[in-house]
Amino acid sequence: MPIEIDVAPDLGRGASYTVPCDDYVHVVEFSPFDSGSAASLLAYGGNQYVVVGTCRFQEEDMEVEGVEFATLRVFHHALRVDCLAWSPESRLDKLPQLIRFCTAAADRKVRLLTSDLQNQHEVKVMEGHTSYINHLVFEPTEGKQIASVSDDHTCRVWDLEGNETTTFRLRSPGVSVCWHPEDAFKLMVAEKKGTIRFYDLVTQQAILSLDCGQSPLMSADWCLTNTIKVGAVTGSDWVIWDITRSSYPQEKRPAHVERAGNFRWSRVNENLFSTTGCPGKISSQLLVHHLGHPQPVMIGSATVGAGLSWHRSLPLCVIGGDRKLSFWMTEM
Repeated sequence: MPIEIDVAPDLGRGASYTVPCDDYVHVVEFSPFDSGSAASLLAYGGNQYVVVGTCRFQEEDMEVEGVEFATLRVFHHALRVDCLAWSPESRLDKLPQLIRFCTAAADRKVRLLTSDLQNQHEVKVMEGHTSYINHLVFEPTEGKQIASVSDDHTCRVWDLEGNETTTFRLRSPGVSVCWHPEDAFKLMVAEKKGTIRFYDLVTQQAILSLDCGQSPLMSADWCLTNTIKVGAVTGSDWVIWDITRSSYPQEKRPAHVERAGNFRWSRVNENLFSTTGCPGKISSQLLVHHLGHPQPVMIGSATVGAGLSWHRSLPLCVIGGDRKLSFWMTEM
């Protein structure tokens, strides 16, 4: 059954919509892939669980008031979920249905979770990292590989059997890894000291590098709708590259009073992106930026926010928090 939600009257500092949760939400991710359903797949992780559900918003269905969230399954997770990534193989329009995603936790292990939402549930544990895992991603066209980056100065690529097929040695902790559906033989890896490298997965060589000119780099993203755009947050600034022009950023602006935490491109507009301040403060700031505007186009405030993800077809992003998910719709 869909659960009740709150609808905020305006798009000011409060969230457009909120969905209540049973516990603190550490990570939240919309699936970036088509699941064959009119609703969007969304997963969020807490201290010992992952909730997988579907979201439908009034902007896409006039019969919905605000947002409708329906839980599909709650997965037990041995430890707090630190990061999560969706597989493109997740489908709701076929029988049996398939839900597949991977997580990372403080025990330095990657877990691959697969379910048919009936009675078939499988967890495969992948071991190899020797320090904290900061980010992971599925190969976006077929979903048969996973890449992960860690404080152990490596980016590792795994097959779904848990075999480590490739290891890239980094010069500082890996903070973000991106795999673009239009360029599936390249991997983008961002390092904390301020360097972003693109690796050719066939030759296993670095083929391009970008330099922030400052550190620490906390988060980076490869623009889905324009492959030559890369963005990141470093220190308290956001930076944007056109990778065909220079290894140094084309644009750079201060974003947050203290250190920035996350950078994510919108999946529907190549000029729209969001940043968050580092979690752990009493109030976290969510900023939505548009490259044509000198100031943020939307400023949101959330209590101790964590995680950041954009909807696959709406200019809407979500962050987790204390017993709730907060959604912000951006007027285009």
